[in-house]
Amino acid sequence: MSKKKMEYIENEKIYDKIVRAELLFMPLLIIAPIIVSVFLIYDWYTRGFLVNDPAFNIELILGVIILVGNIIFDVPFIKSLKAVSKKD
Repeated sequence: MSKKKMEYIENEKIYDKIVRAELLFMPLLIIAPIIVSVFLIYDWYTRGFLVNDPAFNIELILGVIILVGNIIFDVPFIKSLKAVSKKD
């Protein structure tokens, strides 16, 4: 086989498309979990805490887990996207 047949597709165009897709979906990936977690915490507060119903404590736990997990994983994600956009 000749070396011309073994050449790969240029990664530059594919890489640019992936970065563009990440930039387009970034608001959805960041804002949607925050909205869900805030809604769960608010729902726990109004239906569980004010009424003293311990059945809604799981909503608080889920809301805090989603919020903390989102913050932990989104900070490096945003930093990497900023670094990639500065390279271009």
